[in-house]
Amino acid sequence: MALKVVVVGGGVVGAACAFHAASAGLDVTVVDRGPVGAGTTSRGEGNVLLSDKEPGPELDLARLSRTLWDEAGDELGADSLELEPKGGLVVASTAEGLAALGEFAARQSAAGVRVEPVDRVRELEPHLAPGIPGGVHYPQDAQVQPVLAAAALLRGAVERGARTRTAEVTAAVTGPDGEVTGVRTAAGDLLPADAVVNAAGTWGGEVGRRLGAPVEVLPRRGFVLVTEPLPPMVRHKVYSADYVANVASSDAGLETSCVVEGTRGGTILIGASRERVGFDTTPNPAVVTRLAAQACALFPFLPGTHLIRTYRGFRPYCPDHLPVVGPDPRAPGVVHACGHEGAGIGLAPATGALVTAHLLGRPWRGADPAAHTALLPDRFLTPKGAAQ
Repeated sequence: MALKVVVVGGGVVGAACAFHAASAGLDVTVVDRGPVGAGTTSRGEGNVLLSDKEPGPELDLARLSRTLWDEAGDELGADSLELEPKGGLVVASTAEGLAALGEFAARQSAAGVRVEPVDRVRELEPHLAPGIPGGVHYPQDAQVQPVLAAAALLRGAVERGARTRTAEVTAAVTGPDGEVTGVRTAAGDLLPADAVVNAAGTWGGEVGRRLGAPVEVLPRRGFVLVTEPLPPMVRHKVYSADYVANVASSDAGLETSCVVEGTRGGTILIGASRERVGFDTTPNPAVVTRLAAQACALFPFLPGTHLIRTYRGFRPYCPDHLPVVGPDPRAPGVVHACGHEGAGIGLAPATGALVTAHLLGRPWRGADPAAHTALLPDRFLTPKGAAQ
């Protein structure tokens, strides 16, 4: 009999976990309190990036995910994902910044990322501001439409036998030895399970607590601006080199760095901001003003463009900037797949593959799941005998 798996969360990470688990023959039920991709997934830009990641476990996930997104496009249809292999261009505003960017890119290149230093950035992006000393082109960077991608993965999981359920998970049901045997919903229903995957995104900390396995996943608010549709003006995902530093920062205060990219529909997306304000959804005009000013300085044609909307969401942030992926020793049967911050869309397919490998106790794409110990929830546990 196939292993019964309940995936809590219908965003892109949960959908990817369901797709890979169902493809492996597991008996999968996806449970979410709302529609597919309605949470953090619907508030993202769809980034599938290698360019912003230091060598290490997250870059390893990103490299595999880049391959798996292509495979998903072949299997489910690239148009169903709006998968665009547009490439990324990281630019530096000073000679010192360019030197630091070059050192960062060299480390990535040694780890297997394709990097192409660029002196004349306007040959790649003719509408950039003059005077930019250079940058680095990352041809492997890509983009998907987040909600469409999540829906396509979930649809693929259903075609492989998975089921979906709209409900809020309130607690785990455990056996005599503490092992998970199912979950209860707010309606009082019991869903039996041999394993439960916590793919609840920004709410992964709360869902972990309900399952008896709390993890430190916190909300980090971000804003994105959307322009009116335009003729093609921005060819790549273009961002300033300080974006990488802001991604890795743990500061609680507001941070912004310029990120500009076009979409298939002609709109231009402008980001990115980060601030730790809990789940406060209050609009902040100062953030919008700052992001717009940074984008206009990078692309001088933008001051004459209309903004049609802004949106904001919460990235699931872990203090060490790594996602939590793997089984929790405190609650046998619970497997976490959350805490990806702003990289969840890019890292979703590899997360799904790794979670499935953990569930089956098998290697994944040539590597033992235990090799990725840096992602395991054990790192949040207080060692025995340590001060509380």
